[in-house]
Amino acid sequence: MKRRTVIFGGTAIVATSVVGVSLWPRRQRAIAARTFHWKGSDFVSGGTRAVDVAKLPEPVFRRRPNCIVTAVQTLGPCHVNDVPEREDVSEGKVGMPMRMAVRIVHAADCRPIENADVEIWHTDHRGIYSGREAAEMCTSGDAEALSGLAFRGRQLTNSDGQATFLTVYPGWYHGRTSHIHCRILVAGKELLVSQLYFDDTLNDIVYDQHPDYVGRPARETRNSDDGIIPADAADHIFDFEKLDGGVLSATITIGVSS
Repeated sequence: MKRRTVIFGGTAIVATSVVGVSLWPRRQRAIAARTFHWKGSDFVSGGTRAVDVAKLPEPVFRRRPNCIVTAVQTLGPCHVNDVPEREDVSEGKVGMPMRMAVRIVHAADCRPIENADVEIWHTDHRGIYSGREAAEMCTSGDAEALSGLAFRGRQLTNSDGQATFLTVYPGWYHGRTSHIHCRILVAGKELLVSQLYFDDTLNDIVYDQHPDYVGRPARETRNSDDGIIPADAADHIFDFEKLDGGVLSATITIGVSS
């Protein structure tokens, strides 16, 4: 059985391909750095077109996550309505491919929530949001961004409370650290609007080394400088795994209060 390494909380955890991590995560400040023995060249470029989703292994989640309510955060001006239900949200745009998997649970006891409607949205590799309905500050009036709904989509969770998206690593933009927005509805009722984040060490690897992101000015806002990220963002930062074929896996458990 293949052994896989998932990185979270500053520690590399070895797990089998079918069993999740079986220890309590260490809570940490958002600015605490993890160790990644990766280079930008370890990952493929050009977006998701060459990714065969059927060949990707099942996502590995922490067996015993922190069963707490994920903090509510602002919806922001870049949200749009009526996004499509789909797994691949990239619309063929370039970037470092990433399989994002979320698990939605009851915060009280970590029971999975089936048929939760999970909506996500984030920028492209340039730090620009898509969608004509989004505020102009989000799209920068870019014709490519206005022409579609790239990096926006929704999925219903399965019986394990899980939903997966195929996307690319989001770019940064002025005043914010790297993030992905999410909105959770159950039976038509909005239970959570929040944002999910990346480790700054990994951000540095991607933005400084990956060919789809180099060439932009150096980002000026890190996790420790962002005015929106929670003071203790351990439960908002993805866990990561480098999959065979150069795809990044990002997983996270989101607790909601019913």
